[in-house]
Amino acid sequence: MSDSVSDCTERRSAVTEAEVEALVRGICFKTGPPRFLGVEVEWLVHELRQPQLPIPPTRLEAAYAALRTLPLRSALTVEPGGQLELSSPPAASLMECIGSVSADLDAVRATLREAGLGLSGYGHDPWNPPNRFLHEPRYDAMERYLDRAGPEGRAMMCSSASVQVCLDAGYEEPGPLGHGRRWWLAHQLGPVLVAAFAHSPVAQGRRTGWRSTRQSLWTAMDPGRSSAPPLGGEPRASWARHVLDAPVMCVRAPDGPWDVPEGMSFRAWTRSATPPDRADLDYHLTTLFPPVRPRGHLELRMIDAQPGDDGWIVPLAVTAALFDDPEAAETAYRTVKPLAERADSLPAPRNPLWRDAARYGLADPELHEAAVACFAAAAEALPRLGATSEVLDAVAEFTDRYVAQGRCPADDLLSQFHGRSLGQSLGRSHGRSHGQLYGKDIRT
Repeated sequence: MSDSVSDCTERRSAVTEAEVEALVRGICFKTGPPRFLGVEVEWLVHELRQPQLPIPPTRLEAAYAALRTLPLRSALTVEPGGQLELSSPPAASLMECIGSVSADLDAVRATLREAGLGLSGYGHDPWNPPNRFLHEPRYDAMERYLDRAGPEGRAMMCSSASVQVCLDAGYEEPGPLGHGRRWWLAHQLGPVLVAAFAHSPVAQGRRTGWRSTRQSLWTAMDPGRSSAPPLGGEPRASWARHVLDAPVMCVRAPDGPWDVPEGMSFRAWTRSATPPDRADLDYHLTTLFPPVRPRGHLELRMIDAQPGDDGWIVPLAVTAALFDDPEAAETAYRTVKPLAERADSLPAPRNPLWRDAARYGLADPELHEAAVACFAAAAEALPRLGATSEVLDAVAEFTDRYVAQGRCPADDLLSQFHGRSLGQSLGRSHGRSHGQLYGKDIRT
């Protein structure tokens, strides 16, 4: 959502359909040994004392102005509804990634605390309706486009938050760390990650019927924008076709509102009398939101924001282990392969497997069984990736608390409904880290 592309650039030479396909093939899967890891953590910003109250825009603007003066290693960006995102630089190890983002988050929280504000890790705002904070041409056009299909797009823009894990595409050659296997695994392991880390069962003070309301939004949105391409073909070719056939969200303009065409694919644009240029292609790529987005590396977008200051570390560690350790990757592949039949050959996230993961979490027996096996493989692999004992303990605690029992963080929120109002329940629990819940600091 916070992809950095200039609002409008001078028009350069137009790109043809064949040039688009060649460019997409070249830039979206950069293969080689998996060496780097990254994470993007999104947060809801809230009042410290009464987190359910909306923050006046002027206070939020002042807080972000103060945050932009901090010497952070991560890129700090703002989402349309005022959510905060930190995007780590590529890290050479799991612990390097955890250490740099944790230090940045400490600095961010200290600055926000001075303003009476804090961060909450919910996959979807449990209190307030969508309310846009950023009023820029990109988001004005995005809102107009998404509103055509229903209210889910606006809720995604303004009310959702996630933990996005970024992994190298992998080797050109086949095998557990080959890019073809990793592309396939990301889509088939995705529902297990959705189910295990679901943390958005509430919206506007009411149960939604989904463990991951955030994932349900992606399922209901415009399929040309939020669906994955078919998995049967070669990844580069499949993604290039997907990019060309995806609808154009908007055509940028130097002045005034941007045009929001209806029913025009990027392929059709290249064949028009006023075809796009390379900058238009770069921008178009940032408006596609599949559950796994190739950006040279693989960006896994299906994990809800997690409870507590350090809850984001567990999905990062587990996902890194299941992809970057060859033994764990092979175990994960064998574990999720039988689940693929439930997808009915439909693209993620609009198939029964992904829908069941979002609705039921680990209460689904097959997803529960797969999660148990995958978390066990990750636990064995993490020492080989250099994880500290604190990180290992955090993964073990999450496994015992949730995975082993067929539960996910959303179940904790649902249980808090009994006997208290939503504001009281969530107001009391916000801000506790997994480290605090389990009696330890898991960051370094």
